[in-house]
Amino acid sequence: MRAAPTILHLDMDAFYASVEQASKPSLQGKAVIVGGLGPRGVVATASYEARRFGVHSAMPMGQARRLCPNGAYLIPRFSLYRQVSDVVMAMLRELSPLVEPLSLDEAFVDLEAGGVAFDSPTARETGERLRADIRAATGLSGSVGLAGSKMLAKVASEEAKPAGLLLIEPGTERELLAPMSVRTLPGVGPATGEHLRRAGITTVGELVEAGEDELVRMVGRSAGAGLYRMALGLDDRPVVAERDAKSVSVEDTFDVDLHDRVRIRGEVQRLADRCVQRLRGSGHSGRTIVLKVRRYDFSTLTRSETLRGPTDDPTVVREAAARLLEGVDTTGGVRLLGVGVTGLADYTQEDLFAQSLAAEPDGAEGAAGAAGPAGAGGEAAEAGATEAEPEGAAGAREAAETPGEPEASPERRWMAGSDVRHAVYGPGWVQGSGVGRVTVRFEQPGSEPGRVRTFRVDDPELEPSDPLPLVGEGGPEGTV
Repeated sequence: MRAAPTILHLDMDAFYASVEQASKPSLQGKAVIVGGLGPRGVVATASYEARRFGVHSAMPMGQARRLCPNGAYLIPRFSLYRQVSDVVMAMLRELSPLVEPLSLDEAFVDLEAGGVAFDSPTARETGERLRADIRAATGLSGSVGLAGSKMLAKVASEEAKPAGLLLIEPGTERELLAPMSVRTLPGVGPATGEHLRRAGITTVGELVEAGEDELVRMVGRSAGAGLYRMALGLDDRPVVAERDAKSVSVEDTFDVDLHDRVRIRGEVQRLADRCVQRLRGSGHSGRTIVLKVRRYDFSTLTRSETLRGPTDDPTVVREAAARLLEGVDTTGGVRLLGVGVTGLADYTQEDLFAQSLAAEPDGAEGAAGAAGPAGAGGEAAEAGATEAEPEGAAGAREAAETPGEPEASPERRWMAGSDVRHAVYGPGWVQGSGVGRVTVRFEQPGSEPGRVRTFRVDDPELEPSDPLPLVGEGGPEGTV
């Protein structure tokens, strides 16, 4: 807790709907609901005009239409929302180097780190100026909370909605929080709130009266201790400028349950491609592929497969998702599918052989088997293998001839922490896993992956700087 309210929380008001109203003057002053428009769609954001009818975020779209039949119902335009968000976030970064975005329309700012506020008057002045600048630049309104901690700043911005500013003076936290619902505190969802209600606890003040020991008994040691600290207004979390992404995922809810297995597989492949696009857009790769399936009875299943190294290869993700789908019973129908990638990294270790056939012995025979026209994939499937089939093997079966040798380039390195030999050659790249086999994939920059061939390395004593002599089925193929 700080002695001055120099942590700012900005929350844009009904952001998606407000952006739509600002971009289309005919919508101003009207009820605007943004979200999925199908019968199973969900409201993403409702304008304040729509909220007067009882429409709110996360409400089924069908219910929203019944409550507000004359509203304007729009599908989200995320590219537009990101453009507006970039403008707002740039203004926040002018205030301080410590800006912690939570979403497109929400962020914490450490005003003290930026030297723009050091006490209540300067913090309030900064907050008011920020709101005015956002309105002038975007035509939108935002609510601002100022406090000595992140939790209290977020509570303050919520209380200030819409288009307001609330500053919580240090020392007044408990008095302000006491009459508020327990649901005001971060992490207290419907289930925990109902559990506390049954115990006669509905306000933050009643949490304090119950005491830490009682809360620990009710909800567990970690959750109980944290809940008690929040009820006292205690929060020492710093504003973190860069928040590491934990996962990237996409999912779709279908208007009608899917029963056709071929259609389901096709949807999973499409979602895998969309997921990889987001993964690459964020500059990450990932090791664990996750499949989410919500069936006709609303039961939700998740399956995951962890690769030997991080990847952002669409083929690898598609194949892993397809394998995961094979283990899910979809005969009753599927209402939602999702594909995600977790275990994110800032680089891609394209180790195709390490991702698959982990038990395959090293050496020429293993490589030849992997590249054989029929072989590895079918044998692995019959044996019940769960590891990914190497992309090199699949590509080698498809390739009818060896592409032209790529132009040589001096870039070659050992990848840290592995036995993978990796080199880059002009328009293509070469990689291998261990001594004895190398996968060559030829591709043009910016294009889809080209043909893949698997070769044997005939010299186990090679140094990293040596050329790789490659031997294919027809004898020596030269060096790269």
